Amino acid sequence: MASKPGPLTDWPWKPLGSLKYVVLAPWVVRSTYVFVNSNGRERDVSTFLIFPFLLWRMLHNQIWITLSRYRNARGNGRIVDKGIEFEQVDRERDWDDQILFNGLIFYIGAMTLVGASCLPVWRSDGVITTILLHVGLVEFLYYWLHKVLHHHYLYSRYHSHHHSSIVTEPITSVIHPFAEHVAYFLLFAIPLLTTVRMGTASIMSFVGHVTYIDLMNNMGHCNFELIPKWIFSNFPPLKYLMYTPSFHSLHHTQFRTNYSLFMPFYDYIYGTMDKSSDKLYETSLERGAEVSDVVHLTHLTTPGSIYHLRVGFASLASRPDRSSRWYLWLIWPVTLWSVMVTSFYGRTFVVERHRFNKLKLQTWVIPKYSIQYFMQWQKEPINGLIEKAILEAEEKGTKVLCLGLLNQGEELNGCGGLYVERHPQLRVRVVDGSGLAVAVVVNSIPKGTVRVLFRGRLTKVAYAIAFALCQRGIKVATLREHEYKMLKKSLNHECDSNLFLSSCHAPKVWIVGDDITEEDQLKASRGTLFIPFTQFPPKKLRGDCFYHHTPAMVTPPSLENVHSCENWLPRRLMSAWHVAGILHAAEGWEEHECGYTITDINKAWQASLRHGFQPLGIPAHVPRN
Repeated sequence: MASKPGPLTDWPWKPLGSLKYVVLAPWVVRSTYVFVNSNGRERDVSTFLIFPFLLWRMLHNQIWITLSRYRNARGNGRIVDKGIEFEQVDRERDWDDQILFNGLIFYIGAMTLVGASCLPVWRSDGVITTILLHVGLVEFLYYWLHKVLHHHYLYSRYHSHHHSSIVTEPITSVIHPFAEHVAYFLLFAIPLLTTVRMGTASIMSFVGHVTYIDLMNNMGHCNFELIPKWIFSNFPPLKYLMYTPSFHSLHHTQFRTNYSLFMPFYDYIYGTMDKSSDKLYETSLERGAEVSDVVHLTHLTTPGSIYHLRVGFASLASRPDRSSRWYLWLIWPVTLWSVMVTSFYGRTFVVERHRFNKLKLQTWVIPKYSIQYFMQWQKEPINGLIEKAILEAEEKGTKVLCLGLLNQGEELNGCGGLYVERHPQLRVRVVDGSGLAVAVVVNSIPKGTVRVLFRGRLTKVAYAIAFALCQRGIKVATLREHEYKMLKKSLNHECDSNLFLSSCHAPKVWIVGDDITEEDQLKASRGTLFIPFTQFPPKKLRGDCFYHHTPAMVTPPSLENVHSCENWLPRRLMSAWHVAGILHAAEGWEEHECGYTITDINKAWQASLRHGFQPLGIPAHVPRN
């Protein structure tokens, strides 16, 4: 929001929320009906194509969003070496408002303006007129409009909203108050309206002009340099006819320079070009891929999780809710195709970067879905991808690689121990984070608790939790005899008296694993607190019980560039396994934590608190027992 919001700041359909698209429905239905029920020359193809064109614009923008976020995570060509936060993501969430607005104007114009409907596919004179008007008039008028918008009166009421984003993303280009968008549309419509009045308009002149504006807008705000030097070397005049991402980035960091739309020659003419433009362009081009100190290696979960990644849909990535949105059903063929492709082929890719004090952090994704980890024929390919990622991190000089989600499966690779056995000389430390995961679970149990019920498949983390609780004098009950015997074998004689076999579900605190069933949950007494010790949360079936998050911690402010949620965790929460990798590097611990090795839980817990990570609160009104 602008610092002093002026009139017509909000979009007219803001009260509709996610239902705003209904304003287009009558126009789409009408144009489709007319098209279907007409034939031959009477068919108005140009009006019918407005809606597909709007969809193309949304796809075009999304391609740029994904490309920009991917390249910024890798680091090569990055311009501004800072991060963005959730506040910016929320502010830029409704980037499609301007597409909706343009669509309404196109439909209204096609119905009311003479010569604006039944357009031919191509007319050379109209295309040439559009180009000349853009270069000669639109660019000139925009330059002065832009300067006027930087006058303190209009800037504080309108344009400051756009400049709230110092580090830009492609969609930053269209984040303006409604009144400002009206002014831009009137300006950009000059070539379109002129060709309509002249009778030279065509589908391609409209589509080409708007697509060009989208392309240059997205490119100018993508925060990575991609225009190679040879273009300007071979065609020197292009320096004045085409800006670069670094050129416009300076406008967002310096504010009073580089006002041009897409063609910088007016900044040269009027002396408003930033003197550091050429230097920033060259240094940005020369920037290579970032070498991270810590790599968090995760994977895809549900088929729709690919859209929840940071490089996917920005609005979904910033929310912990992983339920399917209605529009994801419209692209199910793409989802199905991605699942099929990852069954046979895949390559690890970078999705996120963070900065924690002096440490550089990245998240890499194995392009495999959770269900594939349980397929016997997929285990070897998955292990191959994980091993390749470890060796790549080794080659790049990464200090720590932490295994997230099922990448540390005991049946898959022995909790990561397989890779250390194969490569005993690894300099990169492989971490499964089990020590901190245990510490988080143990410290999530409400104070005053005297006994807990242990339910779930026994894992490395499960054994360690049972041992830690028994050491602290908390009674650990289990319902199955074989689990009781296995746990008892792992305990020493000093604390095994705190482990017992129970025949009831009485304890109000349950420590649960992946395989807790619906039947188990239904047997719990009212007000039971479920604390999971696994990376995947249990299904919440009981409205009268409490469910703790999977082992995680609140991140400190010193962790920068956090604007997406890690899987199903709320904002600024990070899984204990991920935090463990950061601590391993921050503390300079030299040992691997994988296989059957586990970091001392007290050491891990104290290190997390020392570096600013905070435990989650216990849900309110949880009964103690």
